[in-house]
Amino acid sequence: MSVWDQVVGQEEVVATLRDAVLASRQGEDAARAMTHAWLITGPPGSGRSVAARAFAAALQCTDPDEPGCGRCHGCTTALAGTHADVTLVSTEKVTFLIEEIRPLVSQAQRAPSQGRWRVMLMEDADRMVERTSNVLLKAVEEPPPRTVWLLCAPSPEDVLTTIRSRCRAVHLRVPDPRAVADLLVRRDGLDADVALASARAAQSHVGLARRLARDPEARQRRRRLLAVPAGIRGVGDAVLAAAELIDTAAADARAATEERDAAEKAELLRNLGAEAGTRLPPALRGQVKQLEEDQKRRATRAQRDVLDRAMVDLLSLYRDVLVVQLGADVELVNTDLADEVRRLAAGSTPEQTVRRMDAVGVARERLGANVAPLLAVEAMMVALRPQG
Repeated sequence: MSVWDQVVGQEEVVATLRDAVLASRQGEDAARAMTHAWLITGPPGSGRSVAARAFAAALQCTDPDEPGCGRCHGCTTALAGTHADVTLVSTEKVTFLIEEIRPLVSQAQRAPSQGRWRVMLMEDADRMVERTSNVLLKAVEEPPPRTVWLLCAPSPEDVLTTIRSRCRAVHLRVPDPRAVADLLVRRDGLDADVALASARAAQSHVGLARRLARDPEARQRRRRLLAVPAGIRGVGDAVLAAAELIDTAAADARAATEERDAAEKAELLRNLGAEAGTRLPPALRGQVKQLEEDQKRRATRAQRDVLDRAMVDLLSLYRDVLVVQLGADVELVNTDLADEVRRLAAGSTPEQTVRRMDAVGVARERLGANVAPLLAVEAMMVALRPQG
């Protein structure tokens, strides 16, 4: 199975990356022509990191006839994140810290030890503030001859202009839900109907579609969320719905991070030679405090990600309502909620639906600007109530 088989519905991008890999093998002159920095963009779920990992694996592939074979040591270790010359960089915090970027700049200066290239793959390049991006700029601008940077972001505008101008850009589109469903059936052995409904509900986000298809509780939570607008009759209902959504997001974030946080703290205490529950010497408290601060940032991002996904789901609902109201000949995202969509469409006008979609969009922007989540969600929920 080729490394490119996991890149769903992106034939043009795959062709571009394949050509670059082939060009890098045509001798020293062609190797120098290999672009030293790539900016891989696309909406959430389009497969940015999947494409970047496949590209990294193909660059390290040892098969002379089929670069990206998916079978050789270079491919398998690059995809698994264990290749000595492929550095995978991501963050579970709201933004990267400068202290996390500086070691990468030094590492990028080293020659590859085993593979053809030293590949620096950053999955969350949009999570760098300007001063952090400036630390990375010189390394991206003038890397060593055998180093290549692969930066992933939702759109080119999410990356500092000076970095963007030094990268070759490839843009991924949202894949067809049928292609995503086919992957889930072929790779995970899932039921075809459930896979297709999940792919549509996830709006072709492969990871989310897989989770929905495999987890009935996740599908049920999503249905409960999309039932919220029909239950809002006034400001009081909106405030209660906002509080419930915030509590649910916090609970999901805790569930996702709690066990890992405890394991990390226990591991740190063990490495420091301390026992859980005992008083730490002052010299060691700083390390534990730093870990706790990092975990708090990770929990904050996890909660924001849950809230943002909930808002994307709400947007999909109102998109379907608008489709019905305008009589557009396109498929619904939420095919399993067709009756509810028609009821909402009959009880409002297209103008009201657009205003509600705008309110959801504004809430997402406010969360991205660090507005208190409860305030942002309350304002959104109030805007979703029936208008006279």
